[in-house]
Amino acid sequence: MASVYNIAIAGATGVVGTTLLAILEERKFPVKNIFLLASHRSAGETRQFNGKNYVIEDIANFDFAQTEICFFCTGNDISAEYAPKAAALGNVVLDKSSHFRYQDGIPLVVPEVNEAALEHFRLAGIVASPNCNTIPLAVALKPIYDAVGIARINVATYQSVSGTGKEAILELTEQTKQILNNEPISPTIYPQQIAFNVLPHIDQFEENGYTREEMKIVWEMQKILNDYTIQINPTAVRVPVYCGHSAAVHIETKKKITVEEALALLSAAPGVRVVTGKFPYPTPAKDAAGQDFVYVGRVREDLSHPLGLNLWVVTDNLRKGAALNSVQVAESLIRLYLRP
Repeated sequence: MASVYNIAIAGATGVVGTTLLAILEERKFPVKNIFLLASHRSAGETRQFNGKNYVIEDIANFDFAQTEICFFCTGNDISAEYAPKAAALGNVVLDKSSHFRYQDGIPLVVPEVNEAALEHFRLAGIVASPNCNTIPLAVALKPIYDAVGIARINVATYQSVSGTGKEAILELTEQTKQILNNEPISPTIYPQQIAFNVLPHIDQFEENGYTREEMKIVWEMQKILNDYTIQINPTAVRVPVYCGHSAAVHIETKKKITVEEALALLSAAPGVRVVTGKFPYPTPAKDAAGQDFVYVGRVREDLSHPLGLNLWVVTDNLRKGAALNSVQVAESLIRLYLRP
């Protein structure tokens, strides 16, 4: 008989936590008991899982000795405070925040790319999940990296408002209504108007002029690929899209690869779907939203560099970019290490 596990979801009322709960049900994750946790503001609310209603519990009062696997869909502060407590009580913690990603001894894992890094999960009992841009980038580039090497990555991301949370989704909706009705707007979630606009500003600016969101791609790709020589030049842009992150990616490979060779590698890669045809590109709304794959299109050679290749990469940032990746990590742990 297959093992079942007592599960907790911290941040269960947020957009990622809600998505994760749905994915656990869709994938028939081996759940014995499930506990849904959030801050005191959401405690007492209910959510449904497998046809049963569950009351949201205050994470501050929860006893993590009741569980074996914990998914943290929370911000850095909550993860920093409670994830180590859960791990100390014997849980495997799958954390989506950026707090643990760059710490030595804590694996940063995308199962299709570096599942072998999970062998170190017992050191801290915590496995970090990368940023919602890094995950699709790593999945799409891994087969090319393995085949011919990658010396440099130039990437511009176009990120939907759901990456910021429920309040940002509401802000885009309200601003759209206000603009169409010729009403004044007052941004609160984003520093400037997001409706009918694009903002090359995600997270805080670092001393080097890049935003922290941009630097996350650099730090995380190098750690995931275990290659600190790869050069990465990122720009992150917030766009008025509800769900789905996109990226215009230019790579310089170490050896020449043709478009046909790249397409063959991508078509065989786990988790990737190549889009061709009349419209040879995926879009967030039509292709990615609600789906689990990393979609790749517009693969073409660079006109300006003999070893250059261009790709257009799109994924659902709430699913593969966040919740699904954590669930897949847990499934890998169960298959490889947590079996009875």
